[in-house]
Amino acid sequence: MRIMNQNIDSGKPFDWGKTSSDYAKYRDIYPKEFYQKIVDRKLCIDGQSVLDVGTGTGVLPRNMYQYGAKWTGTDISENQIKQARILSKSMDIDYYALAAEDIKFPNHSFDVITACQCFLYFNHETVMPEFYRMLKPEGRILILYMAWLPLEDKIAEASEKLILKYNPNWSGAGEKMRQINIPACYREKFELVFHEEFTLNVPFTRESWNGRMKACRGIGASLSEKEILLWEKEHKKLLEDITPDEFHILHYGAVAELKKQQHEL
Repeated sequence: MRIMNQNIDSGKPFDWGKTSSDYAKYRDIYPKEFYQKIVDRKLCIDGQSVLDVGTGTGVLPRNMYQYGAKWTGTDISENQIKQARILSKSMDIDYYALAAEDIKFPNHSFDVITACQCFLYFNHETVMPEFYRMLKPEGRILILYMAWLPLEDKIAEASEKLILKYNPNWSGAGEKMRQINIPACYREKFELVFHEEFTLNVPFTRESWNGRMKACRGIGASLSEKEILLWEKEHKKLLEDITPDEFHILHYGAVAELKKQQHEL
C-alpha cells in the first residue's frame, strides 16, 4: 500500500510491500541488548497480551516470543504480513493486515501496545484514543526505535550519501541520538513514565549491510526497479572499496514507555 505524507520525504510515495522480501531477510538486526531493555521494564513477558502495531515482518513478536507474551501483530502492508506469517509459522502469533488507524480490537484487550520503527507514520489524533480504549487498566504503550549514526560512523555516512544521490528527498538522513518525540495529544490520556537512549554496535557483512540499506524507505520502498539496481551496483562497489568483509555499524536505540491514565473516554 502506497503511503504519502508531506512531512516525510517531501511527500514522495513509498510502499513497504515493495521491499518485503529484502525486509524479511535483512532487517531482523536488533541486538540482544535492544530486547533486554524491554524485558528489564517487565514488558512483553509471560502473562501479558501484546499488540505490535506496524509489525512489518514480525521482527519484534518473533524475537520476543521466547519471553512468553501472547502476541498480535498488525501492519498496513499485506506483503509484510505475508512474510511475517511465513517467518512465524511455528509460533502462536496472530497477524492482521490493518493500518494503525483501522485497528478495532475490543476494549481492554491488551496489556502492552508496541510500535517499533513506525510511530512517526501514525495519525496520532486518531490512534491515541483507540490505543487507550484497547489497553487494560495500567496498560502501556512502548515505542521503540533504532537508527545508524552517520555523523559518527563513516560507513553509514558513505552509504547514506549514496541514498541521497538517488533519492534527494529522503528525509531519513542525518540521524543523531535523541529522545523519541511524543505528540502532545498523548498527554490527554497517557503519562510518560520512562525513556532511555543508548548506543549499539551492530554487526554486518557487506551483503547484510547492502541488504539492510536496500530495504530502507529511501531505496527499496520508494525507487523504481531500475533505480534500485543502479543504486545497488554502486553501493556494492562502495562497500568493496571502504569496508572489510565483516564490520560493525554504530547505531543508537531509544525507548519510550507511556502509562495509561486512570480515566475513561
